[in-house]
Amino acid sequence: MQLSVIILNYNVRYFLEQCVLSVEKAIQNLEAEIIVVDNHSSDDSCTMMRARFPHIKLIENKANLGFPKGNNIAVKEAKGEYICILNPDTVVAEDTFEKILNSQLVTPNPEFGILGCKLIDGTGNFLPESKRGVPKPWVAFTKIFGLYKFFPNSTLFNQYYAQHLNENQSGEVDILVGAFMVMKRELYLELGGFDEDCFMYADDIDLSYRALLHGKKNYYFAETTAIHYKGESTVKDGTYMRRFQEAMQFFYQKHYQGSFFFSMFMRIGIVFFALVKMFQGKVSPKPAPEQYFLVSDTEALREKLTAVLQKSVERTTMENGKIVISQTISKIKPTEVILDVDYLGFKKAMSFIKDNKNKSFTFKLMPPSSNFIIGSNSCNDRGEVIQI
Repeated sequence: MQLSVIILNYNVRYFLEQCVLSVEKAIQNLEAEIIVVDNHSSDDSCTMMRARFPHIKLIENKANLGFPKGNNIAVKEAKGEYICILNPDTVVAEDTFEKILNSQLVTPNPEFGILGCKLIDGTGNFLPESKRGVPKPWVAFTKIFGLYKFFPNSTLFNQYYAQHLNENQSGEVDILVGAFMVMKRELYLELGGFDEDCFMYADDIDLSYRALLHGKKNYYFAETTAIHYKGESTVKDGTYMRRFQEAMQFFYQKHYQGSFFFSMFMRIGIVFFALVKMFQGKVSPKPAPEQYFLVSDTEALREKLTAVLQKSVERTTMENGKIVISQTISKIKPTEVILDVDYLGFKKAMSFIKDNKNKSFTFKLMPPSSNFIIGSNSCNDRGEVIQI
């Protein structure tokens, strides 16, 4: 078997459903499997999986075992030569895995360690954590105090987000994000998988770093894009801050044991960084949409959405492979664009979101053969699901 896609879920039932649907499309031409691990969700994630995807292996943990242990359990049961660790709040394109497995970065490459792809949030904006450097003390300092923003072209300051590569350049990096990691199962097992002493947050940094220490090379692959809604995975509250501090302290104690003064400096920096991360998560809600725009070939869907949303919905189709926004749509009023994935496919829907980022649009996807639309207006936002 070529590939095992492992999805660790916790209480994101609708995002999980959309993720699995996108992965199924992406592995159609591969010898591959999907393994979903549920970390004792209190929603109906498992009920949904058994009803809609009875053919997919579902592991139901009896407690929330954390990110590392949950993934380690699944990898032990995986049969693929390669594995993909994938967050449930992600969406992949139909050709994502074929592009990766056919890439020269992966094969033939005896030095191949871990690969991550280009990640965007639900608004189409690039997520810089798609590629990172090892957070050595100085690199962490430049991140904590935001120096990388002021000197993005300086190798002295730009290492945290691996800014030697722009978002559209593939190449060698140090650290990948745990939302999307492809590697050989054999290497994962040789490294001992994710370190279960770390509940979450530093586990991907630690695994990426250990791959480097093992003599491998890690890569950022810009030739395929996935959505990572991100805010759906993590609520940035006091618990987040505590766990983030613990995770970073875990990484430094494991790999960078130093003097008392160094340890104190890093503790202070970690607290400051965690506070910044937590307050970044305080999202000002975007104004409610005043107009809706549906991209679909189904008039009945437009009528149904009009009834559910209780607002007028304008519909369009593709013209010569392109989606054309009607001139009657106001560029000033907040506009929600609903993308019918049954009609467009995941890749074209994601391309439209990327091409129309930072406009007055918000976006929702309607997954294939589903009764809901789903999206997120910020990488710090929990997202929204509307059942239709």
